[in-house]
Amino acid sequence: MANILVLERTAAGRREFSSALIRDGHRVFEADSVEDFIPYIPRADIAMIDIDLPDGAGYKAAQCLHDARPQAGVVILSERGDLDEKIRGLREYADQYLTKPIGPDMLSAYMAPMVRRFGAEGWRLDRVKRQLCSPDGHQEKLNTQEMQLMELLINQSQSQRSTVTRRTIATAFGFNWLDYDDRRLDQLVSRLRRRWNKASGSELPLHTDHGIGYRLSVSVSLQ
Repeated sequence: MANILVLERTAAGRREFSSALIRDGHRVFEADSVEDFIPYIPRADIAMIDIDLPDGAGYKAAQCLHDARPQAGVVILSERGDLDEKIRGLREYADQYLTKPIGPDMLSAYMAPMVRRFGAEGWRLDRVKRQLCSPDGHQEKLNTQEMQLMELLINQSQSQRSTVTRRTIATAFGFNWLDYDDRRLDQLVSRLRRRWNKASGSELPLHTDHGIGYRLSVSVSLQ
């Protein structure tokens, strides 16, 4: 299951896409303009964006999504199927480029790998078992500070600003920021990344914003 934001200029198109996505168990938010689109961005795991909106508004919406929620997946929708347009969309904005019309079964087929990659059920933090779980089934036990860090990152990822500052993390750990040696935080993150990589063979989706803090590069559900 994923939270999917659909920006489509026609009411018929929105109904068609939403019906197919809801049938597959997803939660859908609809918008017909950039102004309607922006308030839903913090909730989106994936956004489907019609780039045929007037005055290039579709690409503006994609840029707004990238700036505010870079971990979200982007699917471009267009009636334009020429190669140059597809290359531009995939290079600059999108993870998928779909040419309309798209039937419900084909939409489901295209969206399935997107949901596995970006959907909230792909990654989850189990607070009872104190485990971080990946889409491929790997489970890693976390210590107290690692759990605190992951919960901060997950909660912050739902807001417009997805980066958690070093000061916020240190304070959550119970330290006075002025007395805190933030190299301890770097060591904590480094150990967690190495442990995850050694056990799973994959990278932990924990991104460093140098000089600022940390953020998640995928959506993670909190359970």
